[in-house]
Amino acid sequence: MFTGIIESLCEIKSINEIKKGNSTKYPAEIKFSVDIGNLSKGLKIGQSISVNGVCLTITKLNNNIAQFSVIGETVRKTCLDSIKKGDRVNIERSMRAADRFDGHFVQGHVDCTGIIHDKIVFPTETKLIIKISEELKESFQYIVRKGSITIDGISLTVVDIDNNNLLSISLIPHTLKKTTLGIKSIGDKVNIEFDILGKYISKLLPKN
Repeated sequence: MFTGIIESLCEIKSINEIKKGNSTKYPAEIKFSVDIGNLSKGLKIGQSISVNGVCLTITKLNNNIAQFSVIGETVRKTCLDSIKKGDRVNIERSMRAADRFDGHFVQGHVDCTGIIHDKIVFPTETKLIIKISEELKESFQYIVRKGSITIDGISLTVVDIDNNNLLSISLIPHTLKKTTLGIKSIGDKVNIEFDILGKYISKLLPKN
């Protein structure tokens, strides 16, 4: 479990295919490593870390370098299919019971990816407009104005939604400086996780 409060922007040190994929349905499995710096203190093999919003298990830990193995299904469902050596990713360690809860309940189970449709810069904030693919239009039932959403592992508030599969969020300069959303541009993909509370409520309510 995570909170969506990013602890650090860290560099990918290596990336390799474990098993070659032959289609979008069966993508390659990958292995990659990240220099997580001082966040490695107290961590051990088998623990979970959120990498751009994807909950992954540490398979090797050598000083500050954490290694992860990712199966094809995770590669297909997330933006991990496009990461490269030298890229920077959002890192958050799993929360502890005694920690202050500053974001919202984040599982690290990415629901889908979106594409940055527009990026509008204002003097005090930047508005990001994200488009979700047409086949996932039903997912908008989980999104509410002023509700929580996770973008690349970042706990954010939805500003607005419309009928064209678009949602918007506003970012303060600190978020742009400390996360991938300050690096990414129009056309780039982002990982999206909808609010878990909304998903359970939707599941329990009777369908008309």
